[in-house]
Amino acid sequence: MTQDELFKVLVAHCKEYGFIFPSSEIYDGLAAVYDYGQMGVELKNNIKQYWWNAMTRLNENIVGIDSCIFMHPRIWEASGHVGAFNDPLIDNKDSKKRYRADVLIEDYLGKIEEKMNKEVEKGRKKFGEAFDEAKFRETNPNVLREKARYDEVHSRYVKAEQNNDFAEYRQIIMDCGIVCPISGTCNWTDVRQFNLMFSTSMGSTADGANTIYLRPETAQGIFVNYLNVQKTGRMKLPFGIAQIGKAFRNEIVARQFIFRMREFEQMEMQFFIKPGTELDWFKVWKEKRMQWHVNLGMGALNYRFHDHEKLAHYANAATDIEFNFPFGFKELEGVHSRTDFDLGNHQKFSGKKIQYYDPETGESYTPYVIETSIGVDRMVLAVLSHSLKEEKLDNGETRTVLSIPAPLAPVKAAVLPLVKKDGLPEFAQKVMDELKYDFNCQYEEKDSIGKRYRRQDAIGTPFCITVDHDSLVDGSVTVRDRDTMAQERVPVTELRKLIDERVNMNNLLRKL
Repeated sequence: MTQDELFKVLVAHCKEYGFIFPSSEIYDGLAAVYDYGQMGVELKNNIKQYWWNAMTRLNENIVGIDSCIFMHPRIWEASGHVGAFNDPLIDNKDSKKRYRADVLIEDYLGKIEEKMNKEVEKGRKKFGEAFDEAKFRETNPNVLREKARYDEVHSRYVKAEQNNDFAEYRQIIMDCGIVCPISGTCNWTDVRQFNLMFSTSMGSTADGANTIYLRPETAQGIFVNYLNVQKTGRMKLPFGIAQIGKAFRNEIVARQFIFRMREFEQMEMQFFIKPGTELDWFKVWKEKRMQWHVNLGMGALNYRFHDHEKLAHYANAATDIEFNFPFGFKELEGVHSRTDFDLGNHQKFSGKKIQYYDPETGESYTPYVIETSIGVDRMVLAVLSHSLKEEKLDNGETRTVLSIPAPLAPVKAAVLPLVKKDGLPEFAQKVMDELKYDFNCQYEEKDSIGKRYRRQDAIGTPFCITVDHDSLVDGSVTVRDRDTMAQERVPVTELRKLIDERVNMNNLLRKL
């Protein structure tokens, strides 16, 4: 199955099993806006719990807040969003569709990388255990040809990005023969800037209304509350403030399902430190955040760091943690050293002193900041895309299974009476009542037991608990494991312990 085919299957699976729906679907939908269904919201909440507890429980010097979506418009002037929060956009004259110029070029480079990787895989199959990938990449003529093309385009792209050279963006697109996916032509306009913030009005009358913005990031809500938290919490540097919340960006090129949306959710932590220590702390948080991801067990090779070649106006170091999505390695989380840009600018624009008095040195200064920022929706997509599998069984059948990390699974256990008679439903309901206070469980009695197993596999339920006639005699049930499909007989009195060992979030946190 190709990456595109896998992606289409994933989108269809998410809708069919209640994970993610197109928003306003009965009115033909709203582009790049999605609703989370009954399974999706459980998965999303579990991801947020894993992040929140890892930040605020495991770090005694990190606390949380929840700031408002509406904030004073001057905040966005101070942060640079009013003047500099722009995307380079280009239109195709034939299809009338608009694209981000930088994304078109990055996708082109990604295709070159894919060609090189295919050549490497051919070599691996040909030479087997004797295969030396590094030597193959250095000597294979096909790989070297594609590498030279990649390096030439990439060098031009980096230079154009650093200089904000929109004319060069377009020239790269033309020279590479990058076509519109819809029209298949290179009939492009010039590249232009487009501000991504949504604006609205606040006030009782149209004449007296003030223009305000839906926040394009959650970070500024942390920065403007720095003094409140520091003073009321009697916080000493270094310390962090964490927040989970909605953000809004008027993405013209929203695409790839929930990867890039106009309304999305962020999990951000701003870590306040003494100036001069930022690069040391930057390294610390790079490793801590990578460990958080790898700890889920989705394969260390599916993650990589990508250091920024062009830094944002507020940063002196930045890296992305990229995940291997069905459409290639893309940003999942950003770690940035934001210097004192934000607090310094808010001090300047507000006229309020925003500094930290260091009792050890007796000096006052504006703290520097290390930021970790992860998209909740991208994290949901990473988990789902990695977990969705089709497996051939020994009997020739195929099963679809979501091997979601057990602590994140929407439903932890399904309680299934073998038949709907002979007292089995009543016994199964008692089992359900015992477990539901500790775990999110489902009770299901419709269809054959095999079909019920398949439905639970498709939503990622780690355990299926079957109540049969013997259960009424020996007080035991059959527990089926999602991943191995192995079955074992377990006394009802031991069910809670068995499930807890696999799905308890705290067991996941203890590994960090």
